[in-house]
Amino acid sequence: MKPDENIHVFDEEQSIRVIKDMIEVSRKKLQNDGILFIIWGWTMFINYFFLNYLTSILVTSQQVMSIVRPLRILLPLFAIGFTIYYITKERKKVKTYIGISLRYIWVSMFFCMVFINLIQFNVLQKINFELQHPIFMILIAFAITISGVVIRYKMIIIGGILFAILGLTASYFLLISQMLIEAIAWFVAFVIPGHMLYAQRKEKNNV
Repeated sequence: MKPDENIHVFDEEQSIRVIKDMIEVSRKKLQNDGILFIIWGWTMFINYFFLNYLTSILVTSQQVMSIVRPLRILLPLFAIGFTIYYITKERKKVKTYIGISLRYIWVSMFFCMVFINLIQFNVLQKINFELQHPIFMILIAFAITISGVVIRYKMIIIGGILFAILGLTASYFLLISQMLIEAIAWFVAFVIPGHMLYAQRKEKNNV
């Protein structure tokens, strides 16, 4: 083998090793970020199941609704605030190209949601929530699945696929039932993987 061929093989092997190391670092960081899955999973599950679905099918007093309505806004705001605090805190630690890329995927997804609502309003002169919820679920499912594929994490990929299937399922139902289906989706794709990731992190820290 010629010297330049040796260099080419070495560069190829070195590049693959660097990519694998980056994926492993990002995977370990995702285990730390499992807390975000837990926070968002429980926040949205409580929001859709207890504060939206149950209050829609049960007879609730005006006093109860006066508490429920602010909570529908305050809970997501809490999750957003915690996420900003967590990301700001973690920025001082290990950064990877993959980790930054994942962050842009989720930020892009958020802006896509905003633009979808703007398009709906421009075309329909209103927001059709029965259409909005399934579309938003598909966008979230896409972000989850891509995140799982990028870091080669099968559990996250499965969660994204299930989220997409539930998003399609939701499109066949009225808004009230969509709330229940979306609550299940958040629990399956965020709460369960989040607790599993967090548990794996604690196990490794104890070893």
